Amino acid sequence: MSHTYQQYESYLQNIADVKYASAVLQWDQETYLPPQGQQARGRQITTLGDIAHQQGTSPTLSLLLQSLAQQPGLTVQQAANVLQSTSDYDRNIKLPLPFVSTLSKAINTSYHAWVQAKQQHNFALFEQPLQAIIELKRQEADYLGYTHHPYDALLNDYDKGLTTLTVDKLFAHLTAELTPLLQKIMAKPPVNDNFLKQHFDKDAQWQLGLAVLKQMNFNFNAGRQDVSEHPFTTSFGSTDVRLTTRVDANDLCNMLWSCIHEGGHGLYEQGLPASQYGLPLGEYCSLSIHESQSRLWENNVGRSLSFWQHNFQLLQQYFPTQCEQFDIQQFYKAINKVTPSLIRTEADEITYHFHVIIRYQIEKLIIEGTLQAKDIPAYWNELYKKHLGVVPQHDAEGCLQDVHWSHGSFGYFATYSIGSLYAAQFYKAILLAHPTVPAQLEQGNTRTIWQWLQQNIYKYGRQYSSADLCKLATGQVLSIQPFVQYAQAKWV
Repeated sequence: MSHTYQQYESYLQNIADVKYASAVLQWDQETYLPPQGQQARGRQITTLGDIAHQQGTSPTLSLLLQSLAQQPGLTVQQAANVLQSTSDYDRNIKLPLPFVSTLSKAINTSYHAWVQAKQQHNFALFEQPLQAIIELKRQEADYLGYTHHPYDALLNDYDKGLTTLTVDKLFAHLTAELTPLLQKIMAKPPVNDNFLKQHFDKDAQWQLGLAVLKQMNFNFNAGRQDVSEHPFTTSFGSTDVRLTTRVDANDLCNMLWSCIHEGGHGLYEQGLPASQYGLPLGEYCSLSIHESQSRLWENNVGRSLSFWQHNFQLLQQYFPTQCEQFDIQQFYKAINKVTPSLIRTEADEITYHFHVIIRYQIEKLIIEGTLQAKDIPAYWNELYKKHLGVVPQHDAEGCLQDVHWSHGSFGYFATYSIGSLYAAQFYKAILLAHPTVPAQLEQGNTRTIWQWLQQNIYKYGRQYSSADLCKLATGQVLSIQPFVQYAQAKWV
C-alpha cells in the first residue's frame, strides 16, 4: 500500500468518524432525546455536519485524489475507492458550506414539527417547516445540476445514475402489470385477517421480534433494536448497527414486519467489509440495493409459507390463546392479504407499489415547483382515491405518515419499489442456485440466503453501480418480470 493511499484512507476514516458521531446523535434524537434537548441537539448535529462537509471538500482531499488518480499499482478495490471518492468530492464541492448548515438546521426544525403534527393529526403544524425544506431542496438541485429534470439531481443521491426518465418508464410498465393483477385478486372472496387485530401483549411481541431477528442471523453483539415513531436502521460502522421498530398492542403485523424489514437493512450494514471502514467499499451500494435487502427478507422470505412452517410454532409459544383462533394456512393467507389501504409500511406487496408511485409523483411536482407544501394534503388524498380508492380520515394516516420529507429525503421513495424489483430478481437467483432453500426455511435455517447475499451483495460495498451489481449477481439487467412472475404465482 502506497504512502499516499494510506494518507487518503486515514483522511476518509477521520471524516467517517465525524459522520458516525453525528449519526449517533440523530439516532438518539429519534429514540431517547428528551423534548427540551431538541434545540441543542440540532446545533450539535449542524456543527458536526459542517465539519464533515469542510473535510470532504478540502484542498487536501482534492490533492490526494488527484495524486492517486495518476498513481500506478493500485489494486482493483483501491482504484474503485478513489473513483467513488472523486465522484463524492465533485458532488460535495458544489454545495456551499452556508447552504449545508442552513439545510441541517431546517431539517432539525422540520423533524420535530413533523412529530408534533403527526401526533396531533394536524398538517398545518408541519406546513411551514416543510415548505422551507422544499425550497432548500430545489436550491440543492440547482447547485448539483441536472440535464432533464431537477428531481434527477436528488434521485442521483440515492441511486447514482437514476433519472426520472428511467423511473417513469419502469413505473409505467409496473402499473400496467399490477393494475389488472390487483383487479383479479380483488374479484376473489376477501381473506379474513381479523384475528391479526386481537390484543397481542407488547412485551411478548418484542421478544418474538428479537427471536425472528436472531433467526435471520442479525448479530446482537454488533447491533441492537429500540422503539421509534417511524421504524428505521442506522449504522455507525458494520460492528454497531441500530434497528428500530414500533409496537401496536392491537396489530401483530405492525411490529413483526417492521422488525423483519429493518433486520434486512441491518444484515446488509453488518455484512459490509469492516476492513473498508470509512471508504466507499465499506458503504452500501445504493438505497435501491439497500431496500432490496429489506424487501427480500420482509416479503420473499418473511411472508413465505416455508418461513412460517417453522415459525408458526414460535408464534404459538408467545401467543397460545390468540393462536387458537387460526391455523397456519389461515395465518399465511392473512399476512398475504391484498387490499387497498392507507399506510405504506403496512401495505401488501401489490398495492405497496402504488403507495410509492404516489409519493414519487408528488415529489416530482414539488421539486419542479408545481406543488407547494400547502397543496400536499388535498393532492395526496386525490391520488389515493384515484389509485387505491381510499381516502385518509386525517393527516396522520395521510401525508404525515412518513418521516422522509422531514429529513429532507426527497428522491428516496422511488428506491422502495425499485428495491422490491431487485429483491425478486435476487431471490429468484438464490432459488436457482440453491433449490433446497424453501426446505431449509421450513427447518428455521436462513443461512444459505444470508451467505448468498454476503457473497453477491454485501462484500462489494460501492464497488459497482446498482445496475452492474444486479447483472453480476443474477446475470441479468433489472427487470420487472421476476416480481410479476412471483406475484402471479402467489396470488393468481
